[in-house]
Amino acid sequence: MSTVQARPVAAGQWWRPSPPVRKTITVVHVVASVALLGEVWGLVLLNLTATLTGDGALAHAAYRLMNVLIFGGGIPLSLTSLASGVALATGSPWGLARHYWVFAKLLLNIAVILAGMLLFTPDAMADASAGGADPSARDQWWQVAVVSCQLAMLLTAATLSVFKPRGRIRWRRARP
Repeated sequence: MSTVQARPVAAGQWWRPSPPVRKTITVVHVVASVALLGEVWGLVLLNLTATLTGDGALAHAAYRLMNVLIFGGGIPLSLTSLASGVALATGSPWGLARHYWVFAKLLLNIAVILAGMLLFTPDAMADASAGGADPSARDQWWQVAVVSCQLAMLLTAATLSVFKPRGRIRWRRARP
């Protein structure tokens, strides 16, 4: 007869998932994060295509495909990556704001989401995909720059996941 023993929870840790649950959350997090990285890479390519081409039909098609990628992939993947990352951090000894690399990944993921929200609003994407007012070259290059920054942030987060640089955050408590 086997007995199940309660697993100790570290100080400041909300919960401690069982190994199968933790592994499942890890798989969801890795798959969503890698898929988000690929989706943003696709957006970089589509933005460059729309900006550099002289063919209006090709630019129009690129903007329409961006719309599909953003709302069909980018938003669900970024939110899944964020939620699963928070679940992993709170359910592990790493903690959410205990180590610099974990906290930096959280901030990078939030920054990617915010950049996407500010750049790719439903109205802006509807105008672009409907062939409305052509964006200026400045606006097009701004879009290329933002999605390129998103790509750099996601690559940085992936690098932090692999190397896990040392360093703990020392939160100072207010003195009474």
